[in-house]
Amino acid sequence: MGPGFRRITAFAFVAPLLAYLGAFYAYPLYRNLDLSLRDYTVRSFVQGDAPYSGWRNFSTVLHDPTFWPAMRHTMVFTFVSIVFQYVIGLALAVFFNRHFRLASTLRALFLIPWLLPLIVSASTWSWMFNSESGVVNYGLHLVGVEPVGWLTSPDWALTSVIVANIWIGIPFNLVILYSGLQNIPAELYEAAALDGAGGWQQFRRITFPLLRPVSAITLLLGLVYTLKVFDLIWIMTKGGPGDSSSTLATWSYQLGFGTLLPKFGPGAAVGNILILIALVFGLLYIRVQRRQET
Repeated sequence: MGPGFRRITAFAFVAPLLAYLGAFYAYPLYRNLDLSLRDYTVRSFVQGDAPYSGWRNFSTVLHDPTFWPAMRHTMVFTFVSIVFQYVIGLALAVFFNRHFRLASTLRALFLIPWLLPLIVSASTWSWMFNSESGVVNYGLHLVGVEPVGWLTSPDWALTSVIVANIWIGIPFNLVILYSGLQNIPAELYEAAALDGAGGWQQFRRITFPLLRPVSAITLLLGLVYTLKVFDLIWIMTKGGPGDSSSTLATWSYQLGFGTLLPKFGPGAAVGNILILIALVFGLLYIRVQRRQET
C-alpha cells in the first residue's frame, strides 16, 4: 500500500467533515459577509445583482441610535448571566460532591432546564412573568407587594430574560464543574482536615484553585454561547418593550426579517459584529485550552 493510496484514504475519511464545515459554516459566513458589503433589497436578494456598497452598512449600523443600547444590553445580559450561572452552578456542584442519599436523583432533576426544548422553557417563563396571571406576581401579591410588569415594563424586561437565561444555564455549569470536582484527590481534603482546615478554608485553598482550569473553560464557553442567545429573548419579549431588552442578536433579526422592507445589509453587518465578538472570545478559549494542555 503506497503513500498515494494512504493519502487518498485519509482524504476520504476527512471529506465528509470538510463538506459539512463548508456547507454549514464556511458558506453561510461568506454569504453573511457578502450581504453586509452590498446594498441588498428584496428584488436584488432574489436576483443576486446587489451593488457593492463597501463598509456603508457597518457605518449605518454604528451610527444607528439602537446600536449602543443593543451592545450594552448584550454585554449586561451576557456577563450577568454567566456570573450567576457559574456561582450557582459551583455552589450546587460542591453541594452534590458530598455523597448523600438521593444525591444522584436530585442532580438529575437539576438537569431538566438543560434538557427541555428552549421554546418550552421560554414559553413557561413568559407565563410565569405574565403581569396579570403569572405565578411570580401572584407570589408577590401574597406578601403584599404590588404586581410588576416583568415583560411589559422597560425597567424589568431585560432583568426577566436574564433570570430565565440563568435558570437555563445553571445545569451546564453544574455538570462541568461537578466533573472537575471529581478529579480532585480526596486525600487533599483529608490532609487539610487533619491540619484543622474548615470547609471554607478547604474550598478557598484546595477546591477553587484546582478547579480554576475547568472554571476558565466553563466561563468562556458560557460567554460565547450567551452572546448569541436569540430565541429566549425573542419568545419572551421580542426585544421590547421598545428596545429595552434588545440585543445584537435580536436587533440583527429585526433588521433582516422583522419588517415588510427588510434591511438585509445592515442586519448582516450586525450579525458580523456579533460573530467578531464571539470569535475574539473563542480564540481566547483556544489559548486557555492550549495553556492547560502544556
